[in-house]
Amino acid sequence: MSKITKTLIDKTPAPSSGSIVIWDNEVRGYGLRVSPEGKKVFFVAGRVNGKSLQFTIGTYGTFTEHLARQKAQQILQGMREGIDPRDVRKQDEAQNVTLRTVMESYVARVGKLKASSASEIRRHVERVFAAWADKPIVKITEDDVRKRYAEMASKGLNGKRGAPGQANLSMVTLRALVNYAGRQYKRSDGSPLIQHNPVDALRDHFIQLKPRTRDIPTGRVGSVWHMLTDMRAHAGRETAGWDLAMFLLLTGARRNEAASLQWGEVNLNEGWWHLPDPKNANPIWLPLSTQAIALLKGRFDAKAKFVFPSDSKQGHLMDARAPLEHVSRVVGYHLSAHDLRRTFVSIGVTACNIDLHKIELLTNHVPKGVTAKHYLQTQRLQYLQPEVQKIGDFIEAIASGANVIALRA
Repeated sequence: MSKITKTLIDKTPAPSSGSIVIWDNEVRGYGLRVSPEGKKVFFVAGRVNGKSLQFTIGTYGTFTEHLARQKAQQILQGMREGIDPRDVRKQDEAQNVTLRTVMESYVARVGKLKASSASEIRRHVERVFAAWADKPIVKITEDDVRKRYAEMASKGLNGKRGAPGQANLSMVTLRALVNYAGRQYKRSDGSPLIQHNPVDALRDHFIQLKPRTRDIPTGRVGSVWHMLTDMRAHAGRETAGWDLAMFLLLTGARRNEAASLQWGEVNLNEGWWHLPDPKNANPIWLPLSTQAIALLKGRFDAKAKFVFPSDSKQGHLMDARAPLEHVSRVVGYHLSAHDLRRTFVSIGVTACNIDLHKIELLTNHVPKGVTAKHYLQTQRLQYLQPEVQKIGDFIEAIASGANVIALRA
């Protein structure tokens, strides 16, 4: 036993086998361990509440002898007071966990999140909260949250146009991540790392948005269909975007679910398409109108995996941006892919007199009424083919006045 010094450490050779342990003669319980590989590690040994333990301080090089000695004295004093240094280290590590680390842990939960949801969460962290991504999550304050929310609501990401909807969504995401961090990371006494979620400061201040009701006015549906078929006819081999827009209008599908549709999920002979893992986790088989079947037959490629393929990383279209820009010009205001879904609903209810509960089923909104929920078939919906046919026929009929040549199988 001798005083551990830099000179002693440097002169101590690596053993041929086993480990050399040197105890300090001034700080009782402070030692140095040297492995056969030459690795030199500072450690302490003592008792906490009657139980003996050894705790590694760190390696020589990461710590100087002077710093290791100071650390050893602090840890040994804490052990005498009943503080387990392992709990302290765990808490220190938790205190430094970043928003990005929490996000990666959250989205990696096996079987918990859809790929699209995980992608949306990453987008919020990497874009809306980019300045905080590598910051300890416990350092995010209420003032930070209020300021960022106001910036997003008034200026958006690019600082030019307010985005209150995105502001709300991003803060909902942040709140979920902070709550998750509170459950997963603990203080030394076992209590949650985060006692108060800073996003709760916005609880009474979220901007209340009116539900969107945009769709294509019934009187413009013919003009839109005429434009889509005309542009499609002149698109050469690049028809996927135009076909996707038309498919959305004929089916009321969600953009991402239609865009990622695979040929193995389509049966053109029986006239249905399948969503194995939709947004609401209700696998569903949906009927196709003759117009939709004709559209898909015109696209069929036995060698292709996706109905609407592209050169993207995913292998399929992600949106129908160009066609939607043309649709917006025809209508006179901006429309999104979801507005085509609303148009499908509007045509079905107001123009074709289809019962609302049937439209809800066709758009994969499971009815909430007890009778409908427990007695209606909510997955295999081929029996609703007459309803989608009414919508397809209406679009084709109203478009005939705009000199549209209907799609034929």
